[in-house]
Amino acid sequence: MFDHILIGVSDYTTAKAFFLQALEPLGVTVWHENSLGIEMSQPGGISSLCLRQTDEHPARLHIAFTASSRAEVDAFYRAALAAGGQDHGAPGLRPQYHPHYYAAFVIGPDGHNVEAVCHAKG
Repeated sequence: MFDHILIGVSDYTTAKAFFLQALEPLGVTVWHENSLGIEMSQPGGISSLCLRQTDEHPARLHIAFTASSRAEVDAFYRAALAAGGQDHGAPGLRPQYHPHYYAAFVIGPDGHNVEAVCHAKG
């Protein structure tokens, strides 16, 4: 539920590869790429994730992507770990948020907390 988020990254090539592989199970692909960076989105999506090379050292960011099913959350988690992410919370219910909050968390190449979440029952 966002228009776009721009993340400054320390290694553009590594970050691009990580996010494309980790988010592929959620249908995220390259929408646009130029000398300024890359913009990724789900097909027909109204929000996007943008990456741009920077020498700045931004604070860690928590970003959650919508998954349409628990299976997509599981697939995101496997893909993100295979892409070099670090486990920060295996797929599972998080009833402290609400009874059907099913999510997985990984730490990306720049230390950002990346989540996929499904709010549907079962």
